[in-house]
Amino acid sequence: MDVIQEFEQYLVENGIAPKTIESYVGDVKGFAEYLAGMGVNDLADLKRFYVASYKNHLIDAKYKVATINKKINSLQAYNLFLIERKLATDLVVTLKRDRIKVAAGSEGEVEVFTEQEVSQLLFFVQDRSRVSLRNQLIVHLLLYTGVRVSELCGIQLSDIDYLTNTLRVTGKGGKYREIPLRSDLVDLIKEYVRTERQENKHREGPFLLVSQRAERMHKDAVNTLLEGMEKQLGFKMYPHKFRHTFCSRLLKKGVPLTTVSKLAGHAHIQTTAHYYINTSRQDKEQAVALL
Repeated sequence: MDVIQEFEQYLVENGIAPKTIESYVGDVKGFAEYLAGMGVNDLADLKRFYVASYKNHLIDAKYKVATINKKINSLQAYNLFLIERKLATDLVVTLKRDRIKVAAGSEGEVEVFTEQEVSQLLFFVQDRSRVSLRNQLIVHLLLYTGVRVSELCGIQLSDIDYLTNTLRVTGKGGKYREIPLRSDLVDLIKEYVRTERQENKHREGPFLLVSQRAERMHKDAVNTLLEGMEKQLGFKMYPHKFRHTFCSRLLKKGVPLTTVSKLAGHAHIQTTAHYYINTSRQDKEQAVALL
């Protein structure tokens, strides 16, 4: 029995679903074929270099991100099998390191609001007969700070510094970043805190955005709010589209990639570049078309 057959038997013994076994085994066979083409025939001798090279091969071959990540999942399962059977000692495949991280809606060209849609939206939220002050504030915070929806719901009153007009955001992994606030956004926050928020039963709570049901907004409530606006305005609307728009608009206005990366709270500048490179390419094509 060769090592791939042993791996398949191992998956069966661990109660893995047949379709998953088929996927894992197929992916490992594909990896084995790649290594064989490179002159490596001992599949039990799994090295970090082999995995990194294979991943680069898949990227160069234009495989979809979801397909590459599925293959990485399979290789990690295979790596764990080798360790459990004492055929290997090191975990050379890890999902955190090897999976390609792409924000929702960002694979390929990111989806952003056009300037016309931004204007329509801003005019729409001014109408107090249709949009509450809190909901207008939500739209402005998403549009002008680029925060993730989870970060938006987690904003506390103490996170806002009115002396410096900055917002302190708690991002992924508990990391903090500061985002400068436009003066009109600060005025909107003050107005909401002074008026509409004071009428809420949770006004003594620490969170900026409150609802009648809880002392803090839930991200599902934000999604529902945007879905309602989407139906009325006629164009797609979801929290991460605001984040993409925030970053893309900054880049279009000539803000350095490093600054945009810091404002967005990306761990690596490569993440920012990867998300928005296609949008930038489209801009360049449009620019050349003007000649």
